Amino acid sequence: MTARVRKAEPADAPGLVELGTEVGNEPEGWLITANGWRGVGDERRYLRALRRYPHAAVFVAEDGGRIVGRLSLARDQHPASYHVADLGLMVAASHRRRGIGRALLDAAVEWGRENGVRKLELHVFPHNQPAIQLYEGYGFEREGYRRAHYRRAGEYVDAIVMALVL
Repeated sequence: MTARVRKAEPADAPGLVELGTEVGNEPEGWLITANGWRGVGDERRYLRALRRYPHAAVFVAEDGGRIVGRLSLARDQHPASYHVADLGLMVAASHRRRGIGRALLDAAVEWGRENGVRKLELHVFPHNQPAIQLYEGYGFEREGYRRAHYRRAGEYVDAIVMALVL
């Protein structure tokens, strides 16, 4: 892997929007949203807010100055499930199967352990077999199946719930 993983900065907003738009426009429908990524201003504000919010984080994978991967984490705020953090992951098509997803997951595990998280959880579409293989290979286990859980592009789509106990 040639990409470097680090915490995202507000200056990364344009690159993150470009990545989100690129992945979101892939015909396979990898992301929940089908109507584009948020704008650069909103992304920048979100990344600035994270500096003051210790319950969430965004990591990027950068290769030659280009952002090629993004991982977001957000801790559940309910007292009964405060030990759980939800994650989202995307990697540019040009950089898949090169260890970037795994390196971003390593950053999530490290962040989780540093912040007292006991369990990382994610949702993945059943048709996203490459991601499911990555997560299972990393040690995530399927915990459930949510029928018609998301509304995407006017259709209801299912989601597999997967988790990794730290």
